Amino acid sequence: MTVHSGRWMRDDRAANPWPGLPFEVPAGTSAITVELEFDDSRGAVIDLGCEGAAGWRGWSGGARRTFTVTRDWATPGYVPGELETGLWHVVLGLHRVPVDGVEYRVSISFDPVSRPAPLASPKVPSSPPVRPLPAAEGLRWVPADFHSHTLHSDGALTVPELAALAVSRGLSALAITDHNTVSHHAELAEVGRQYGIALVPGQEVTTESGHANAFGDIGWIDFRRPATEWLSTVEERGGLLSVNHPLAADCSWRHPLPRRAPLAEIWHSSWLDPRWGGPLAWWQAWGREVTPIGGSDWHRSGSDAIPGTPTTWVAVDAEASGPDELTAAVLDGLRSGRTAISAGLDAPVLLPVDGGLVAVDADGALVLDAEGTRRPVRGALCSLSPGAAGGVVLFGHDSAVLSLCAG
Repeated sequence: MTVHSGRWMRDDRAANPWPGLPFEVPAGTSAITVELEFDDSRGAVIDLGCEGAAGWRGWSGGARRTFTVTRDWATPGYVPGELETGLWHVVLGLHRVPVDGVEYRVSISFDPVSRPAPLASPKVPSSPPVRPLPAAEGLRWVPADFHSHTLHSDGALTVPELAALAVSRGLSALAITDHNTVSHHAELAEVGRQYGIALVPGQEVTTESGHANAFGDIGWIDFRRPATEWLSTVEERGGLLSVNHPLAADCSWRHPLPRRAPLAEIWHSSWLDPRWGGPLAWWQAWGREVTPIGGSDWHRSGSDAIPGTPTTWVAVDAEASGPDELTAAVLDGLRSGRTAISAGLDAPVLLPVDGGLVAVDADGALVLDAEGTRRPVRGALCSLSPGAAGGVVLFGHDSAVLSLCAG
């Protein structure tokens, strides 16, 4: 067994918020178990993760204080596989350190561990029919949610349980974006086929200065590096980066990012009152050429918006069929900027179609383009000429935002 102990002080956090505690893995090791102990009674928060001799193995954040990694299985959030001989590190996140510091103890053991019994998967639920919406020739609109979490980070559900919930809600696509890990990616394709939903691989790159979702099966993105590197690495690997909930309390976006990411989570479940103009002001200042998306940020029942609240509609290839093809088509739709966001699956929505705009179920609303031009909506299905380039907003009679679209 290897043990590290001591007291973290605020100076330690200032010098390096993600210290690595080294340990040697002997040849022939079959399991690694790590346990973190510290006193959280005075507000201390220490996150937990692991970096192997050959690369990143996973992250618990603050969700767990112990994990196990073996060749054949691992605690959710961690990647199983060969336990390579050599120098590994327990990676800690010194997220909150009291004035007088916090004592800690980290124990690393190599004893064989029995694999826990697998959790039962729910039955495939029935799904409501997809809402028919007008689309350009060769395309169709599919409902999606681009922010959710499972047991692989700080969520309450397994990947199959979350997939079943999303299907029962009527979603066609769901991005699973666990924090600072890609351990869930190995499950997504198979579970998506089983439940008939496109499960988009994602990682929520998470720091105290802001979060970003990296979409695509592109491997792990190192949250310890500058955000400019997140963007360049994601692009080099063929993925898409989105700035998350830019105005969400202590998770607001504060990273320097001179070159804009292609996507931004303009509509997040933390937008509790759509009459509040903060997210629109941020979008206007950041640049309305950035494609808007939305996310529920689902973790567990009773604490977050239900998946699909808000709903991001993505115009995809009409011929894309099956979860695998649809996953690729959804990413292509995001890459092409073909999005619209509504408060929910059946809520009023403003859609970009063939260079113009179509408002659905929004009689009496107003459309506001990037130059401030307002146009009224008449009827349940109203076609409008295109406005100024950039994002467009649909407002209700009380100035509440009903829908956003890329324009």
